[in-house]
Amino acid sequence: MNRILVSNRFWQENNMNLILSIETSTPTCSVAIHQNGELIAQKLIVEDGGHSKQVTVLIDSLLQENGFNLSQIEAIAVSMGPGSYTGLRIGLATAKGLCFGLEIPLIALPTLKILAQGLRQSQQEYSHVRLLPMLDARRMEVYAACYELEDLQEIQASIAVILDENSFSELQGTTLLAFGNGAEKWQSTCRHPDIQFVNNPLFPEAQFMGALAYDEYLNKNFQDLVSLEPDYLKEFMGTQPKNKAL
Repeated sequence: MNRILVSNRFWQENNMNLILSIETSTPTCSVAIHQNGELIAQKLIVEDGGHSKQVTVLIDSLLQENGFNLSQIEAIAVSMGPGSYTGLRIGLATAKGLCFGLEIPLIALPTLKILAQGLRQSQQEYSHVRLLPMLDARRMEVYAACYELEDLQEIQASIAVILDENSFSELQGTTLLAFGNGAEKWQSTCRHPDIQFVNNPLFPEAQFMGALAYDEYLNKNFQDLVSLEPDYLKEFMGTQPKNKAL
C-alpha cells in the first residue's frame, strides 16, 4: 500500500541553508527539505521494491509543491545504512547524482541514528534512559546500536545481532528503550533486566534527518562522492541462479 505524507512549516528566504534528505533503508521511502535543521516538508511512500521508481518522483513533487528548485539546495543528506541492500544503493546513487550535477556536498547519516532521532522527536517524554534502535534483518537477526538520549552520543556502534534472550547483556545498569521493527520480535523472549519496549511503530524517515544533517553541514563533515559506499554491516546473501541447459 502506498501513502503520501506532506507536512509544511514556515520558511524564510534569508539564510536559507536548505538541505534535501533521502531515506531509503526500509520499504518506507521518504524525502524531506529542512532549513537550518527545521522541517519544511516531507514526502513519504511505503512500497516494497518501489524505491527505484519513486525516489526521484518524490523529490520532484516535494520541490514543486513547496516552491523550490534544485538550484536552491545547498547539500544532500542520505541515510547510509544498515538496511535494505537495494534501498541503500538506490538512495546513495540518487544522492551522488544530485551532488555531482549541482556541485554541492554530500552528508551521510547512520540509519540507526536517524531512527533514534525519530524517537527523540516523538511526543513521549523520557529521562534517564539510553536508546536501542533496532531494524529487522530477517529471522531473529537485527541491526542495532545504542545512544545516549540527550545528545545521541554513541555507546554501541551499529552491529548485526542474532537475538536470544540474553542479547545486549553487556549493556546493563541503565534503562534501555528498545524500538523499531527489529525490537518487536524480541519482546516475547527478551530476559534483559533493563529493557523497556516502545510499542508504537517507528521507522527511519527523512523528516528525522534535519538536525543531524545540519550539524554535519555546519561542521563541514562531507563525504567523498567517488569512494563512499553504504554501510551494509554484512555481505549480501542473494540466491544463486539455477543453471539452465544450453
